[in-house]
Amino acid sequence: MQTAPATTGIDPAAPATPMRAGGPAAAARGEAPAMGIARSVHKDEEIYGEGDEARWYFKVTAGVVRTCKILSDGRRQIEAFHVAGDIFGIERGTDYHCSAEAVGEAVVVAYRRCSLEILAAGDMPLARQVVATALLNLERAQQHMILLGRKSATEKVATFLLEMADRVHVDAIELPMSRSDIADYLGLTIETVSRTLTQLERDGVIALPAARRNIVLRNKAALRRLNA
Repeated sequence: MQTAPATTGIDPAAPATPMRAGGPAAAARGEAPAMGIARSVHKDEEIYGEGDEARWYFKVTAGVVRTCKILSDGRRQIEAFHVAGDIFGIERGTDYHCSAEAVGEAVVVAYRRCSLEILAAGDMPLARQVVATALLNLERAQQHMILLGRKSATEKVATFLLEMADRVHVDAIELPMSRSDIADYLGLTIETVSRTLTQLERDGVIALPAARRNIVLRNKAALRRLNA
């Protein structure tokens, strides 16, 4: 039986639901699909901690996961939000460089870390997805660096809303993350995030229904102009 390090937030080797990454298509090709272990994760539950041994990587199948670091002064910087279909926990070194936590109730599939050559031999589609994810994460990290360093508060919020809408492919976004999460991702205060969203609503760019985590993008062209 596979075992995970004791320091990992969740134990992928604990009783769970096995899932094969390749599925019927891989079986039809005579391949041995990579075996993943599905785990349910509760709100704010840690999946792995910064400095834990990176023996697993994960794919989100439901919910949202945040990866973040705690700075030396105690502030939190959220590096990324991972939605259904995203792979996270891919590390160049032997340890995780940040922590990963469920934003709300989530389901992730854990895969035992191995070399890309071994993975490709067992499940080529998953290997391609891992490579594509690594490149996409690098691109998003570069964009996030520009967002943090060069954009105004309004531009940051507009960028975030467009990014989330593009990733979930809807204009009415139900954000599982709190205003605090958004603030720590954008490098802003909670008050600034709330004030900016209220101003965008007054300007008719977005709508904030009674359920305040629901945001409707009423004028994506205006958001894109702010994001330019």
